[in-house]
Amino acid sequence: MQPLPSTFPTRAREHPWHSSSRLARQFLLALTLTWLAFLQARAADLGLQTLSEFGFNPKNPQGGLAQGNDGNLYGTTAFGGTSGENGTVFKMTSDGTLDSLFSFNGTNGSHPLASLLLANDGNFYGTTAFGGSNANNGTVFRITPSGTFTLLYFFKGSDGSSPMGGLVQGTDGSLYGTTSTGGASGATNGTVYKITLGGLFTSLLTFPSNGRSGRAPMGNLVQGSDGSFYGTTSAGGTSENGTVFKITPTGTFSSLVSFSGLNGSFPAAGLVRGSDGNFYGTTQFGGAHDDNGTVFKVTPSGVLTSLFSFSGPDGNYPVAALVTGPEGNFYGTTSGDRSFGGANTFGTAFRITPAGALGTLVFFQGTNGACPVAGLTRGGDTNFYGTTFQGGAGSGGTVFRLVAPPRISAIRAAGGNVTLTWSSFTNGTYRVEYKSALTAPSWTALSPDVRATTGQTSITNNPQGATLRFYRVSLQP
Repeated sequence: MQPLPSTFPTRAREHPWHSSSRLARQFLLALTLTWLAFLQARAADLGLQTLSEFGFNPKNPQGGLAQGNDGNLYGTTAFGGTSGENGTVFKMTSDGTLDSLFSFNGTNGSHPLASLLLANDGNFYGTTAFGGSNANNGTVFRITPSGTFTLLYFFKGSDGSSPMGGLVQGTDGSLYGTTSTGGASGATNGTVYKITLGGLFTSLLTFPSNGRSGRAPMGNLVQGSDGSFYGTTSAGGTSENGTVFKITPTGTFSSLVSFSGLNGSFPAAGLVRGSDGNFYGTTQFGGAHDDNGTVFKVTPSGVLTSLFSFSGPDGNYPVAALVTGPEGNFYGTTSGDRSFGGANTFGTAFRITPAGALGTLVFFQGTNGACPVAGLTRGGDTNFYGTTFQGGAGSGGTVFRLVAPPRISAIRAAGGNVTLTWSSFTNGTYRVEYKSALTAPSWTALSPDVRATTGQTSITNNPQGATLRFYRVSLQP
């Protein structure tokens, strides 16, 4: 057999929305008795795979996902459930099977808007923005992987109200979080608090009523290498565009940065710590291009650098925190805004380097999800998982995965058989299809689909005397 021609591989683009049921990243193999060549799809490094779609009930996941020690993913929906529209907690297996674990009833919480936290005891901890037994001020709760629910605390107003963000576990084992409103002595600018896994609550800070040091924190905290916690306020500061702050575990507070509008406005999400020790985040508005939002870097001492301003066609209105990738880059989402029309109003998923070079990975189209207001979660299989608040077949939002397309690493022909080997991830389901000519109207699938167990997967096929056969490999839902 002759070697692969030097002009190969050549590349052909296929738009990802051509197939909503599988990741449309294809690899083609042409085999004759005397020559072999293969065509590799050109696409972004990661592609979208829809795992599950919400309908009327439950619906609208606003928080991201947390992976349990059992490998399953856990999340919340802001609405739906068996007790009115108070929201739910759900579990999803790696193959996309959803199981509703718990429905909030109002008195034990209502409308969970933030991601769950997997704590070091193996259980999940979260917040609800409303509900509870005291004036609808919100709650803190624990839920086991099997769905056993415990109400740990309900806010009273003077200790905070409406926790929009989730929790982070400190090195001391306690959980730390923020409320967007409420506070001591009738203040309404929000709080920072600590709560133990057993429910012992301590109020650490009430944001001052003048708002100069920030108000309305809506995102999670993150602990720095110095032991302090860093966070954002969505408003307040010297120009009312929001702030970045630092607070010690005992409540000593410092306001580090006030956003000006041009360098960002209304940071609705928390921060992520990079490998360089700096913190990275997003602002929903502001920036250099028509108020479409920004990505920024801030040092522990408060030196702010605006890394990227969204312009609209590349996304707008990022409301979620970033997540660090294995190579040191950051991954995130923009929520879009369908009310304004125009390009990319359903949102995007993107990657950005620490230096500010941004690449769009996914443009949501509505049918594959819309309005991703939650951040991404990096799973144990190294893929990224996320949710969209709306869109999908049932219009109630989706759960999706961003995965690398399968890349053929070896092609061998011997004894009348062809063996294909491609990159894969554990538990991914792949389909191999063929046809005799690229111009043929349809593909024929080899049966059955292949379930990957390692990072490399192979299949052997007998062309049964065919003089020409094209193959493609694609990832299934």
